[in-house]
Amino acid sequence: MATNSEDIAVLNRLIEATIDSVDGYDEAVKDVRNPEIKAIFQRRARERQAACMSLQSQVKALGGQPQDEGTMLASMHRVFVNLRSAVRAGDLAVLDEVERSEDHIKAKYEDAISEAGLSATSLAAVQHAYASVRSGHDEMSKLKHSLHQVHG
Repeated sequence: MATNSEDIAVLNRLIEATIDSVDGYDEAVKDVRNPEIKAIFQRRARERQAACMSLQSQVKALGGQPQDEGTMLASMHRVFVNLRSAVRAGDLAVLDEVERSEDHIKAKYEDAISEAGLSATSLAAVQHAYASVRSGHDEMSKLKHSLHQVHG
């Protein structure tokens, strides 16, 4: 079983990635033209914010200081900076970038669940947040594929 400090470190890495995701959706909202897709992105940003707050609460419960900023790792940063240029190619290109970022965050959560050896309460918090991440990933994938068929 992990110590509190190990749990806090894993949770804080997920918090950073989740904040990056919120920021990414906020950027995507600015770049997409379709109002329905815009609404989906806004909803996903709110869900990710709620997931982030849940993880931050768990860090506090463990006696830690929760992260309150994203990482903007080069890969995530590049994905969302690319949205600006992708907008010229339309909503499908923006959605492609969003789905790539969804793959990234989903992998981070899956790694934490499978490899971290978190305590039961921390694992439960991660699994709860992961449900939103998995749902978002699946929704973006389906949306992208449906748009590819339309524009195909």
